[in-house]
Amino acid sequence: MNTEEHRRSEYRIEDLAHHSGTTVRTIRAYQDRGLLPRPERRGRANVYGEAHLARLRQIAGLLDRGYTLASIKELLEAWDAGRGLGGVLGLAVEVDGPWTDERADRISRAELDAAFGGVPDEEAVAEAVALGVLEPISGREDEFLVPSPQELAVAVELHAAGVPLSAISRHLRELRGQVEHIACRFLEFTTEHVFARCLGNHPPNEADATEAADLVRRLWPLAQQSVDAELARAMRLFATQHLRRHLEPGRLAQDVAGTVAVDLPAPTMRAVSALVGADRAAEFVAAAAEREVRARRLDALAARHSQKGQVRQKP
Repeated sequence: MNTEEHRRSEYRIEDLAHHSGTTVRTIRAYQDRGLLPRPERRGRANVYGEAHLARLRQIAGLLDRGYTLASIKELLEAWDAGRGLGGVLGLAVEVDGPWTDERADRISRAELDAAFGGVPDEEAVAEAVALGVLEPISGREDEFLVPSPQELAVAVELHAAGVPLSAISRHLRELRGQVEHIACRFLEFTTEHVFARCLGNHPPNEADATEAADLVRRLWPLAQQSVDAELARAMRLFATQHLRRHLEPGRLAQDVAGTVAVDLPAPTMRAVSALVGADRAAEFVAAAAEREVRARRLDALAARHSQKGQVRQKP
């Protein structure tokens, strides 16, 4: 290394703060905590090198991923002990990375209003922002980021079907709480039976962290597949039960002109169900009602004809 290159790899504390994007105060605090090695002393000056800059960038990256300074210190000590940070950082990338293939989109306020009937609703927009369905964009009051276009599309369809926006928000809050419970249970389950063997050490070594990252990559789609399968099963079960409740004793939902709801005595419906089967009870009652209507029409016509004949026979 020539003299110029050597000088470029040496920093005063102010220069180190500038190149690392931090502050002099923060650098000194890291030194006091043992996160950053002490600088080399040359006369009356402290000199920092490329290793200090790299360490500050590692710390910043781990802080961005949600690690505490105490945890970072343990990880860096593992690094210094020769166990490496590659696997740990790989695990962090897997956990912090996107858990869906869906891409965020943008929507203007005009497009948003149009999608929900064309009537501006400030309260509904504020609620959507609070729920994270919409995210304000700095400097763009007339535009929002949409983290999940699918979620917004569901709200649009429900509103078009007649569901009030306030009811959609309540439903989302309730659904979110239930889904978060499912996610927590899945993580507890996999941690107990899978991850415990590779994350038992604290901090994990390179091999253990690499194995855990691979497991995250393989297992997270299983959570979604399980929920999808169980949701389909539950929807099929409860949708069928819901439909049957409208066709069981006490309800008739059919006539010639279209569909109506008519209360019938439960004993009557039970007798009909025993005669033709529960799945054809409504059809039978509708047919019987239609036959009765036709019979009465025929009786009325016959009575009218009989009356006319009697009139003609009078002297």
